[in-house]
Amino acid sequence: MKFKAMMVVKALICIGFGIPMVVIPGRLMSVFGVALTVGGIFMARLYGATLLGNFMLTWLGRKITAPDARHAISVHLVVYDAIGFVVALLATLSGVMNVLGWAVVAIYFFVTLGFGAFLAKPSAA
Repeated sequence: MKFKAMMVVKALICIGFGIPMVVIPGRLMSVFGVALTVGGIFMARLYGATLLGNFMLTWLGRKITAPDARHAISVHLVVYDAIGFVVALLATLSGVMNVLGWAVVAIYFFVTLGFGAFLAKPSAA
């Protein structure tokens, strides 16, 4: 996959989850079998803000051609999504999220591998 295409995919994921996470976090998380307290709603909205920040990075950065910029963005997203993968995996394995949690795990895994490929082969970006 080309760098621009991967950035668009990541942008769509971020906006698709980011807006609902800010606006209706309780409803969104209930789909995954998670009930949020008032504090959980606050933290979910902060996470939504992070997703929307990543949306801005990926959408506005999708056309970047400078190798150093692509490398920096790829490092950021690999670290961010690898941590998200581990957190989502542990939450799903421990029963915090229902079976739909595996979709979250898969998304983080896919994006980590996608941007990791750009770090392994910068010329393929």
